[in-house]
Amino acid sequence: MAQKGSQLDRETFSCSICLDLLKDPVTIPCGHSYCMDCIKDFWDEKNIYSCPQCRQAFSPRPVLGKNTMLAVLVEELKKTGLQAVTRAAAAAAAADHCFAGPEDVACDVCTGRKLKALKSCLVCLVSYCEEHLQPHYNVAQFKKHKLVEPSEKLQENICSSHDKVMEIFCRTDRQSICSLCLMDEHKGHDTVSAAAERTERQKELEGSQLNIQVRIQDREKDVKVLQQEVDAINGSADKAVEHSEKTFAELIRLIQKRGSDVKQQVRAKQETEVSRVRDLQEKLEQEIAELKRRDAELKTLSHAEDHNQFLHDYTSLPPLSESTSSINIRPLRYFEDVKAAVSEARETLQDVLRETWTHISLAVPGVGVLLSPQPKTRTDLLRYSCELTMDPNTAYTQLLLSEGNRKATAVKEHQSYPSHPDRFTAYLQVLSKESLTGRRYWEVEWRGERVEVAVAYKTISRAGGSDECEFGLNNKSWALNCHHGGFKFWFNKVETPVSGPQSSRIGVYLDHSAGVLSFYSVSETMTLLHRVQTKFTQPLHAGCRLYYCDSDSAEFCKPK
Repeated sequence: MAQKGSQLDRETFSCSICLDLLKDPVTIPCGHSYCMDCIKDFWDEKNIYSCPQCRQAFSPRPVLGKNTMLAVLVEELKKTGLQAVTRAAAAAAAADHCFAGPEDVACDVCTGRKLKALKSCLVCLVSYCEEHLQPHYNVAQFKKHKLVEPSEKLQENICSSHDKVMEIFCRTDRQSICSLCLMDEHKGHDTVSAAAERTERQKELEGSQLNIQVRIQDREKDVKVLQQEVDAINGSADKAVEHSEKTFAELIRLIQKRGSDVKQQVRAKQETEVSRVRDLQEKLEQEIAELKRRDAELKTLSHAEDHNQFLHDYTSLPPLSESTSSINIRPLRYFEDVKAAVSEARETLQDVLRETWTHISLAVPGVGVLLSPQPKTRTDLLRYSCELTMDPNTAYTQLLLSEGNRKATAVKEHQSYPSHPDRFTAYLQVLSKESLTGRRYWEVEWRGERVEVAVAYKTISRAGGSDECEFGLNNKSWALNCHHGGFKFWFNKVETPVSGPQSSRIGVYLDHSAGVLSFYSVSETMTLLHRVQTKFTQPLHAGCRLYYCDSDSAEFCKPK
């Protein structure tokens, strides 16, 4: 009985991980107990929360609490000198721990409860525990066998057709085979030993590893460069924002200062003018009072009955003071000129800011990718509609402008336009007078055989018949060619076929800052014909080109 009691103590009070008496004992959900530090380290290392003895897994990771009762019993065992018994129990538990679990490779030789395999033999195609592996260390014939870490895939080395070890590699079919396969379906193929093929492929693998390592280093360098670019972008953007905030704050202060100056000047002038009018008003009131007194005296004198007294009093009257000079009342405008001047300043400032804002927007790198939502319906597009006129100074001399310079017609007679450096001298082309930035939409009604609806920079060449002057054949203009056979789009001498319903009206939408230029066929329905995504570097002008005299015409019509 004493022996059984000692055995019970060994099984109960030892930690199967450290093989020592339990320290800060904890009991996990399956009921087994361990040292707190031992089970924590075991779980941290394996990253799987399971019991080392029964393999039961837990999720989530159990919260560990000290088993006070077991701790008291362990302390009692220490006092009674049972440490030796505990060590024996721990040794027994360690032996139990050597048996194969569900996740282990078991020894193929063991009978009954199998131990964990220590090695697998590629010749025997068997996995061995430590005990059964000894012949491979002691027997000369076994020492030549190839031992590897325990593997459950040994049977994959057996030929499924002939049940023999596959020691040959067929390069023709790129597969492992046995010696009988070599005499049968792989006869005459390019074959080598598996070891030789492994050596060859090992060299390729090492080369691939080296290449991968080089690529990793290159990509890591690229990542560093990109991070430097991110830092540079952030730094530059922060400085730009700081500078712009400071500059616009100064502009606001300047405008407020000018507003305050105008207010002070108007108020000062107001006070001066009111004082002048008040003084004049006071003089007039004094003159009125004096005239009323004289009128009263004359009225009394006119009723005198004594002639001599009348004559005496009348001749004794003092002369009237001189009358106040005539009053010139200004037209009731007063400070209207100030209002007009301020309004003019506002409009001038708005024009400057609008033009400057275009340059600022174009100066932002990658502005083309900052696309704002684009209009999808004609109703959306009409929100950005604008009225355009043709610039007579740009029109070719065989273009007759009419309808308030909104329509151009190709004619045979040359018009008496004055010489101007902006005029096209070889092509029947004309540009709009208005420059286009921001979001703009307009429509062109065309008639005849062939007409081009275009946009161009103001810097497009005008003189001569080179490609630099013709819409669509340079990098300063974009043109949609319209004819009865269909549409074509031209840019920088590149022609792009365009499909879509025929229509005599073409809609053009420009989002300058986003770099979007779209052409639409406008009829009862609206169809997108072609869209350009680019980066505009200057303000644009709408343009038209005609081809045949007495036939072709184009008009900037008012969208409805």
